[in-house]
Amino acid sequence: MGPVAEVQPSSRKVELVDAVYAYALEHGLAGASLRPVAEGIGSSTGVLRFLFGSKEGLVRAVLDRARADEVAMLATLPTDRDLRAVADEVWAWLADPRHAPVLRLWVESYATSLGDPDGPWGDFARRTVDDWLALLARAQPPAVRRSPAGAAQRSAVLAVLRGGMLDLLATGHSARVTRAVRDAIAAATGD
Repeated sequence: MGPVAEVQPSSRKVELVDAVYAYALEHGLAGASLRPVAEGIGSSTGVLRFLFGSKEGLVRAVLDRARADEVAMLATLPTDRDLRAVADEVWAWLADPRHAPVLRLWVESYATSLGDPDGPWGDFARRTVDDWLALLARAQPPAVRRSPAGAAQRSAVLAVLRGGMLDLLATGHSARVTRAVRDAIAAATGD
């Protein structure tokens, strides 16, 4: 038997995922139940259950949508420069106030993934770390990328970016956090 063809979701399912994603950016997702979500997007719990099977199925679809956006954003970042330059580009994106809603959803999903690894959030946190580390690895020379020191360096840069993002979301102190992030990235990259 040959490989099974992937079924494309219906346009209505895609439309609803987009609507729930927009809803989640504003209201969060972890504590939401189907009824307020359905009401918030102008649908019904019956339609959501029919198309997604359960709240867990809907959460998985929304997280897949969020991850697709993350991967698309990562693809726009140039990796033909050094690690510090790429990290500075990532920080500029993370520090942009227009991205705060998606980052709050990301933090909620990341934390929920850690607390409920068998639930619909599953391996969201691990997959996100892998995505970001892959981006940072592409900005390292091949010999460095394959070395333990290179892995540690990009892990340090990711920790700085993630910590700075959390601090910025919590405090809104952009100038202070940006200075700290840039100084720490310079130290981690040896610049």
